[in-house]
Amino acid sequence: MLPFLPFLVLLLAGAILMALRFVQLRRALLRARAGETQFRLLAEHGRDAAFLLDATTFELLYISPAAQRLTGYDLPALREHAAQLAADVPARLQRWRDGDASRLTLLREVALPHADGHLLALEISSTIVPAAAGRSMTLVGSLRDVSEAQAQEAEREKEQKRFASMLSHEFRTPLATIDGAIQRLVSTSQDADDATRKRYVKIQTAVDRLLSMIDDYLSPERMAAIGRERAADGIAPLALLQQAAATVPASHRVQLELDEDLPARLRCDVPGMALCLKILLDNAVKFSAPGSAITLSAKLVPEGGVALCVRDAGPGLREDELAQLFEKGFRGTDAQHPGAGLGLYMARAVVDVHGGSLQGHNLPEGGAVFRIWLPLPV
Repeated sequence: MLPFLPFLVLLLAGAILMALRFVQLRRALLRARAGETQFRLLAEHGRDAAFLLDATTFELLYISPAAQRLTGYDLPALREHAAQLAADVPARLQRWRDGDASRLTLLREVALPHADGHLLALEISSTIVPAAAGRSMTLVGSLRDVSEAQAQEAEREKEQKRFASMLSHEFRTPLATIDGAIQRLVSTSQDADDATRKRYVKIQTAVDRLLSMIDDYLSPERMAAIGRERAADGIAPLALLQQAAATVPASHRVQLELDEDLPARLRCDVPGMALCLKILLDNAVKFSAPGSAITLSAKLVPEGGVALCVRDAGPGLREDELAQLFEKGFRGTDAQHPGAGLGLYMARAVVDVHGGSLQGHNLPEGGAVFRIWLPLPV
């Protein structure tokens, strides 16, 4: 009997381990079922419509009653729409299997006809849940009606265009009068002395600059478009910086510095970000000596996201004015160039709509740097 004792002990230990494993699996299953029950209870009483979808077969495992109230469809019709809306899931799954988790959670807007015929704007949030023991991969998410929010955004855009048109008209009317008067003075000032003619040229230059600023900053289309639509893949960081550098006059040298580990593309409103960089570069040119270098850089930063920096070799910023730099209409005490104090205000507005930040400060070695921080999509 003794030779069989070790074998019996091993057999008993194996049985105990199997029993413990069974208990663990049963507890996990009970927790999953409890979690699903809690999810369903929350979904039954939520304002948004919640759903569970089999990510392989597109079978609608669950959808809360709010979806029927929201869309007017019965359950069979909702199952058909769910299969159509899930057409992109196989591509998302393949990206996830290939190691790209950027589409694991996705937020998008779709248009869906209501049962009574009017068009619904739906915001769909969905997350792929990896397969658990005894379960297939699922897609969990929610539906929200954003039709009213979109209508409010469209009205806001119209109001913004009306405001920009009014502001542009209010600026252009007196400027047109000044422009006409100075042109007449120039054409009839053959006998004027050099100092007078220089003043005429200075006035004409200032008028041209203001009109150019109105075209760049205050056109209705520009005001309404900045940050409204972002390209899905944006622009390569090098291309963005090269475009910006091309706007710097020959009086200054431009140096580009880019980290090697930058993302292939920045997701941003390209015209808006180009305008922001142009404003910062224009300021760098104004406040640094001809022949000096202006540095444009792009790098990943420890807090996450990308930093785009414009550095100059000028006298720097007044420390007591740093807090006012981005205020509308603010012009520094040392400003010697014509301007309306709108540039930095507009630059920060562009960065704000991207969810980023814009800051300016002095460098220990001299000069100033303006730093744009942009978040990266998760």
